[in-house]
Amino acid sequence: MENNKIEKAIVSNRLVSSPCCLVTSEYGWSANMERIMKAQALGGNSSINAYMMSRKTLELNIEHIIVKELINKFNADKNDSTFKNLVNLMYDTSSLASGFNIENPKAFSDRMYNMIKLGLSIDENETKEEEEVVVQNTDISEEESEMEKVD
Repeated sequence: MENNKIEKAIVSNRLVSSPCCLVTSEYGWSANMERIMKAQALGGNSSINAYMMSRKTLELNIEHIIVKELINKFNADKNDSTFKNLVNLMYDTSSLASGFNIENPKAFSDRMYNMIKLGLSIDENETKEEEEVVVQNTDISEEESEMEKVD
């Protein structure tokens, strides 16, 4: 996760069923106010957007099984790409649940598709091999159909 997405992360004593949530400070802009400001005339200007974005606090429920497993995964290997993807996915999901827009919907959807593949026990290498076979079969059938037209 990029360093500038949150101001700080704290242990929450009010979360029960959720692993985390995003909150703004008392004087920060709410999720709705951020959407309104982005919709204004200068909303497309990235330098102004950086100024307008409220600094968020990530509240973590350290009693939640997901957070416990992420801590274990971090302690096992700090540079694990799966860990980094899971943390980013959890951040984006908590952004949506808290009413904020996600900054990169394409990256979020790619992470979600990867999670679906993991849940269905689909191996990435098998998927690529199957796609190549389908492409090859498609090429052959097109050639055969063209030959049939000539005969």
